[in-house]
Amino acid sequence: MSVGRVLVTGAGGQLASAIVRAFAGEEVIPLHRRDLDVTDPGAVRRVVRDARPDAIVNCAAFNNVDGAEEAPADALAVNAFAVRSLARAAEETGATLVHYGTDFVFDGEGTVPYRETDPPAPRSAYAASKLLGEWFGLDAPRGFVLRVESLFGCEAQWRGRRGTLDGMVESLEAGREIRALTDRVVSPTYLEDAAAATRFLLEAGAAPGLYHCVNSGHGTWYEVAVEVARLLGVTPRLVPVTTADLTLKARRPRYCALDNGKLAGAGFRMPAWQDAVRRWLTMGRYIHG
Repeated sequence: MSVGRVLVTGAGGQLASAIVRAFAGEEVIPLHRRDLDVTDPGAVRRVVRDARPDAIVNCAAFNNVDGAEEAPADALAVNAFAVRSLARAAEETGATLVHYGTDFVFDGEGTVPYRETDPPAPRSAYAASKLLGEWFGLDAPRGFVLRVESLFGCEAQWRGRRGTLDGMVESLEAGREIRALTDRVVSPTYLEDAAAATRFLLEAGAAPGLYHCVNSGHGTWYEVAVEVARLLGVTPRLVPVTTADLTLKARRPRYCALDNGKLAGAGFRMPAWQDAVRRWLTMGRYIHG
């Protein structure tokens, strides 16, 4: 089933790059910030009206977690009110809207992977802005919100901001010491898998709504570092630390594993995070042969 014309906002980011690749064969309109300021409601309405997309995939985001504590209005403008503008534009043009949420909407006090039905409890300005954005995204008649976390899988030539796991690989390759958290549990998300899941939901005509879109399984950042080092064939220089050892402006949830069973029930099974890391490293510049 063809998705049709796909408008991608925040096209300069790593997730948007994966989305553009995933929708190869479709008519894709990638919009960078210079093309569309998503915080300008009038501009959003004009651009969407003129483009007449079948789907809008919103990858624009304010991702500076600590920075949001000092600039909450900026975080709200991008992560929340811009989504409201996109949802309204999607409704006016009959487009499907896809927006990406985060594990940060939970307080991190859980002990089993969070499901979509678990109540959110944001503990930072960033988390609150993302939760409000989720609500606005779900207001669209055909609105999808896909919660992702700990995104990884940048291309070797990527020069933008890298995620924790991408930076971990670079440090392991260089033989640098890594301070790895032993009390923060994550479900890493491979960019390519998240993009593939996005295309599947649109092609399959899945029911709109909230989905957890992370790779299966979970582990502490320390456990992730050990597995990545094994795949790279290097001896890691790991220093175990806890969240209490870090000085951060914004509170991070400690337990952030997400359950992706709803996505599997819709027909798309996310591979294990270990498999995703192996595929990325094998296809990238790190492992050859």
